[in-house]
Amino acid sequence: MEKIVKSDDEWKAQLGPEAYKVLRKHGTERAGTHEDFPKAPGTYMCKGCGAPLFDQGAKFDSGTGWPSFYQPVDGVDGTRVDESVDNSWFMKRTEVHCARCDGHLGHVFPDGPQPTGLRYCINGVALEFEPEAG
Repeated sequence: MEKIVKSDDEWKAQLGPEAYKVLRKHGTERAGTHEDFPKAPGTYMCKGCGAPLFDQGAKFDSGTGWPSFYQPVDGVDGTRVDESVDNSWFMKRTEVHCARCDGHLGHVFPDGPQPTGLRYCINGVALEFEPEAG
């Protein structure tokens, strides 16, 4: 997958203020802001570069107020979502970001449902939903 690299000014021009804050500055949207995604089959794409990241079939209601998935579209060992250590806010967490454009998506926690036991807690403003063709 070819990396998408843009200047800060290009990202600001492409993304709205909230998406820019989350994707490029590692911000977090307020809980409950983006719970209105469709329930129909489809794929959640990176708002920064359009890369497919999560499938509707892996989405679940975590009760946290953020869209949650038990795995990325290509599985937990896939190449679409990268991880890094986040030591902000006096805690150690695993940050997840888009492997194609390095946009901050959210975090992954080991308290999700089976089959993976993971909860990818994602900022809704970092995603765009693409309904399944058909």
